[in-house]
Amino acid sequence: MADRFLAHLPIGEPPTPFAGGIAGWEIFPFTGDLQIKTLEPAVVPEPPRNGEQSTDDCFVCRDPHGPAVWSDDRWILRHTGGPTAIPAVVLLSPRGHHDFDDLPADLGAELFPLMQRVERAILAVGGVARVHIAKIGDGARHLHWWFMGRPEGLLQLRGSCLDLWDDILPKQPEDQWRAVLREIAETLAADGGTVH
Repeated sequence: MADRFLAHLPIGEPPTPFAGGIAGWEIFPFTGDLQIKTLEPAVVPEPPRNGEQSTDDCFVCRDPHGPAVWSDDRWILRHTGGPTAIPAVVLLSPRGHHDFDDLPADLGAELFPLMQRVERAILAVGGVARVHIAKIGDGARHLHWWFMGRPEGLLQLRGSCLDLWDDILPKQPEDQWRAVLREIAETLAADGGTVH
């Protein structure tokens, strides 16, 4: 069934860039002669993601408190392990081992209001124009929503390349990064939960 989505692709060779594609956008972080990688053949079935086979191999379940920023009895907000270039990058996950497709209805009902709280907490640190929210899920089965705060005024960092810019730009000082995480956690904890 997946073949119908692969037949038009140049497997085994570098694709020709789409003339109106992201490489021409003002937010694209690269310039010059870039080489596009050769498109590799599909791997079907796909290898299991982290936590796919059991909770024993799930990095969230194995280490339920680290690197926690804030948590309550059902949710945990974690950081990525070290300073970021942009003001904040945090991940929201249920404590239970669920993905989006099997998230119990009661947790689902809590999710949107909690996502709003996280966004508001990131905006409250000041100097953040927008909060990008993403659910990708290719690396792990344990549901995790990414929250990325874009620095106010840096219009070049708008849009879908924000995470690339975070990888490229110099990281903020660790003490500042930790202070921002603490502010986010304290804002969330004002409505419940624990600061870590």
